[in-house]
Amino acid sequence: MRLALYCPDIPQNAGTMIRLGACLGVGVDVIEPCGFTFSDASLRRAGMDYLARAAIRRHLDFAAFDQFRMAEGRRLIALTTRGAGVPHDFAFRPDDILLVGRESAGLPDEVHALADARLRIPMVAGARSLNVAVSAAMVLAEALRQTRQFPSDRSE
Repeated sequence: MRLALYCPDIPQNAGTMIRLGACLGVGVDVIEPCGFTFSDASLRRAGMDYLARAAIRRHLDFAAFDQFRMAEGRRLIALTTRGAGVPHDFAFRPDDILLVGRESAGLPDEVHALADARLRIPMVAGARSLNVAVSAAMVLAEALRQTRQFPSDRSE
């Protein structure tokens, strides 16, 4: 399982999702360009000391990312407010890539068209969307639950 961030705009959200990946043992793909300078300094507040633990792969653009995922034979699962399916009714696979869009604009139509599935989180009437990091965490948790890929719990 991997989590992909499409051209993230807000470093705090990107840092939070990288931290999420580090804590759950999930690789994170960052598809550039970002709306900020991608550096430890810009991500530090939300990512804290987890940035060094994260398995981050940066891609120059969506074409480079798509070439990577196609070479590995991975499905692309877009998390979008325009999705038809919902996470709890979808059958995730261990090698899926969950893709979240840019905070300011979501995913462009051409990326939507390439996704193997488009999922949305059901919300009450009138609610537009959740924070992208919250959405990623909710769907990633369901995907890991279904595929039984949660890391083993350990006491420290």
